[in-house]
Amino acid sequence: MKLKELLHYTYIFPVLAVGYYFSGLMGTGVFYDVIAGLLLTGSVLSAVHHAEVVAHKVGEPFGTIILALCITIIEVALIISLMVAGGDQAITLARDTVFAAVMIILNGILGICILVGGVKYHEQFFARTSATTYLVSIVSILVLTLVLPNFTSSVNGPFYNEAQLIFISIACLVIYGVFLMVQTVRHRSYFIVPDEHPEEHYIPSLKKTLISFGFLVVCLVIVVLMAKGLSGTIEGMVQSIGAPKSLVGVIIAGVVLLPEGVAAIRAARNNQIQSSLNLALGSALASIGLTIPAVSTVCIVYDIPLVLGLDKKDIILLSLSVFIVMLSLSRGKTNILYGTVLLVNLAAYIFTVIVP
Repeated sequence: MKLKELLHYTYIFPVLAVGYYFSGLMGTGVFYDVIAGLLLTGSVLSAVHHAEVVAHKVGEPFGTIILALCITIIEVALIISLMVAGGDQAITLARDTVFAAVMIILNGILGICILVGGVKYHEQFFARTSATTYLVSIVSILVLTLVLPNFTSSVNGPFYNEAQLIFISIACLVIYGVFLMVQTVRHRSYFIVPDEHPEEHYIPSLKKTLISFGFLVVCLVIVVLMAKGLSGTIEGMVQSIGAPKSLVGVIIAGVVLLPEGVAAIRAARNNQIQSSLNLALGSALASIGLTIPAVSTVCIVYDIPLVLGLDKKDIILLSLSVFIVMLSLSRGKTNILYGTVLLVNLAAYIFTVIVP
């Protein structure tokens, strides 16, 4: 690569963010935290750029799978590190983080994509078979992990016992594994829209792709680390407005999901709503399908109690969100109303977190 290309902001911001994070200046004052926030934002935009480079090289749907898996793996690492450090005080952390991520993806990212595409193009078209395949997998895992624990009787409360945790973890991995096989091999055509102008796309070299993949991983890691480092500042801000502490998890989940969100919105603006769906729904599926088995394994090994079942209010909001998404994607085309309703659902979720 040329020196001029390496001086692009997508390479400079991650390097500066890594240096700033290890400088120890974060958390020492509002000014330093503002700088951290700017570097974090730059790293998010850099991650989107490098993810698109990789996607251009490997093609769809592999490009969106890579971004979804990278962010999910780092999200899992963040949750596990906080749970091991927090002990019994973190028994609801995995549930709250996964629930926040799913609500933000289904209502926020998907809603903005549909709204942005609808405003610019009136209607956008996608393969209904892909949406159905995603939603069948997502709904099954959501009910098994976040709803069913409230109705089992082996353990009092919204818990699974060890045998149940093992079974549910295996079930999640089976569903996600078969889904990946369907998406990448057996029914790959479900998730691809034929390109009318393939000659217009730039295919990066293998060297540039590998460099971008390396920077993508660095960007995602530093985004999560800086979000974790800024959690104290965010918590103080939340407490200053009198909001519940659970809002901190929602904010951090939103920051972690920014790279995928920006990439999905940019795809919708370019009239590539299928790529937006692959990013959004693929992220939601990976988030629950991989996080719950990983967290369950850690909880079993370290004997940490794990609350998975949602309360009644959250079950209602989750059911509403899934139902609206299923209706919105049932016809193979979108309009601004679907996006608006999903964003109202997200607003209702965040409002009820602040004012329970």
